[in-house]
Amino acid sequence: MKGVQMKNIGGPEVLQYKTDLPVPVPRGGEVLVENDFIGINYVDVYWRIGMMGFGPGGILGREAEGTVLSTGPGSVNDLKVGDRVVWLAMGGYAEYTAVPASMAYVVPSDVKPGVAAAALLQGLTALTLTHRIYQVKKGDWVLVHAAAGGVGLWLCQLLKALGAKTIGTVSTAEKIKLAEENGADFMINYNEEKDLVKRVEEITGGQGVNVVYDSIGKDQTENNVNVVAKHGTIVTYGAASGIPPPISPAKLAAKNVRFVGPGESSLMRYVGTPQEFEKWCAKLFDTITKDKVNVRIHGTYPLSEVVRVHKDLEGRKTTGKVLVKP
Repeated sequence: MKGVQMKNIGGPEVLQYKTDLPVPVPRGGEVLVENDFIGINYVDVYWRIGMMGFGPGGILGREAEGTVLSTGPGSVNDLKVGDRVVWLAMGGYAEYTAVPASMAYVVPSDVKPGVAAAALLQGLTALTLTHRIYQVKKGDWVLVHAAAGGVGLWLCQLLKALGAKTIGTVSTAEKIKLAEENGADFMINYNEEKDLVKRVEEITGGQGVNVVYDSIGKDQTENNVNVVAKHGTIVTYGAASGIPPPISPAKLAAKNVRFVGPGESSLMRYVGTPQEFEKWCAKLFDTITKDKVNVRIHGTYPLSEVVRVHKDLEGRKTTGKVLVKP
């Protein structure tokens, strides 16, 4: 089968496209899925550079959308051959993947092809950030870093629906326009704004923000502490600029700030059981179909071009979701 193996830990060039990989055989409780659309996420970069403990020779990719071709022995949660599913597991950079049936969800018939793969991981992340990790209330001030990214655009839309006041940070004028179109109320270009803290204070009238959603990491750690309001929350769910340094407990205590690090904000803490996964997937697709969330797809590329896709992702050349096809 066609697929991409990680030769070593390192840069995008360690991803090797192959056409002669063996087709996996589903084990007990698994289904074999022929992947039609594969989701690319920044967490794939973390796996590739060794931040997540993934070994050479493995196949990256946390999600894909496709058709069930066969089932393994045992219970497969009523999934059957021919079902169109979206799944959250590992091994997505391939033509076929054997995945736990408990982490595969039947895609509603009114969802267009590709949307499920584009929405799953990023949409579930945004939903758990706003509805579980910190329950956003009407009138809350919210700072969203990387507001034009995949999760960022989801956050802008969800926060608008919840009645929050959203401040987004991005790196270009084009991304400012995109985030505003998706619900952001105020935007900051961090390549042009010399004092982000002062600008947030101006926007909020000195109040600060109730919650910070940060996928950038190291570069924004100090800013986050300075812009968050008393009794506020800082949620770090990514590290695009590097692992954030430890924050002094004294600094947090001075404002009685709650800090949620990458471990606590990890999506799998909230969707890791079959019941939780089904519940949050149902909410996700209900949000897409009823609330008309815009699932932005930056582009769909051949799997053979995955090296270029990773370079664009790291170079912040993408907005929304990137998909590949085998």
